[in-house]
Amino acid sequence: MNIRTIEWENNKVKLIDQTKLPQRLEYLYIDELKDLWQAIKLLKVRGAPALGAAGALGVYLGIRNSKANNFMQFSKDLERVSSYLASSRPTARNLFWAIDRMHEVVFENSDMSVPKLKELLFEEADKIIKEDMASCRKIGFYGSRVIKDKDAVLTICNAGILATIDYGTALGVIYRAKEDNKEIRVFSCETRPLLQGSRLTAWELKKVGVDVTVICDNMAATLMQKGKINVVITGADRIAANGDSANKIGTFSLAVLAKYHNIPFYVAAPVSTFDLTLKSGKEIPIEERNPREIEELLFKKRVAPIGAKVFNPAFDVTPHNLITGLITDKGIIRPQYIKNIDRVVSLSAGRQVGSR
Repeated sequence: MNIRTIEWENNKVKLIDQTKLPQRLEYLYIDELKDLWQAIKLLKVRGAPALGAAGALGVYLGIRNSKANNFMQFSKDLERVSSYLASSRPTARNLFWAIDRMHEVVFENSDMSVPKLKELLFEEADKIIKEDMASCRKIGFYGSRVIKDKDAVLTICNAGILATIDYGTALGVIYRAKEDNKEIRVFSCETRPLLQGSRLTAWELKKVGVDVTVICDNMAATLMQKGKINVVITGADRIAANGDSANKIGTFSLAVLAKYHNIPFYVAAPVSTFDLTLKSGKEIPIEERNPREIEELLFKKRVAPIGAKVFNPAFDVTPHNLITGLITDKGIIRPQYIKNIDRVVSLSAGRQVGSR
């Protein structure tokens, strides 16, 4: 499918408004930082790698009109823009990773003029986008090996084109398996409460001709019990140093079910999603979202009584001992995770910096 989730076009951030899918494919053209912040908060753009691109482009968008005429003033403007962007969503590692990369470029070139620094920031944002395009295809290349011909794959949320730039992580594995002429079926959990599985994943897979069946989240156990699932592949928003992985709420449940039914459970993500400053998933910040997402069906029809309490975490953490392997752009990482993650991530060409 020849689309880009997010890119820079005509001096604006162009992105797919994912809240409009699957009814219509609609683009937003954003030239104000506050509008990009709102797009991130409201999930108009979402998915860890896509948020990395949004973070990088957002830094440039927010700083390009800075009136600073020296490095100290410019660095203050940069910090203000970055802190504002980082406040949009707390869990996705790639958002902070990209913002930190933009900071690195500036502080490594502190002797440059302000116009040159702005130019370097734009070039770095473009580089982050192009790196994601390449890394997702590598994830697909390595991950395709875990899928056999005739396999049925279960996934949750959306870790495809719409979560990256143009290919996907978990769905990138599926796309590559299809390109390798493997006949596969996909079961997509609808992914309550905002239905990214039924609205986005099923839309993507249908567009590229992959056999996809949408299921309610609580149907996964029955499918596994009946022997209809061969492998589970999900994405990730942040992965700790020990392999614990945060992903859309409900992923942990699938991992427990897969373990019970002896089904391989894989997590697909680029090395930029790893946060080696966190020893375990217990340290991963979990975003809690607007109660309306549960009280109402897509903000249109109320499905819970007024006054009922709501608990709405956007993510859960899957412990590393439930994960068969981590499919990355540097290969598949398998247990022992602490040692193998450190080796792969530390040796990778991508920069690994601390969270802001």
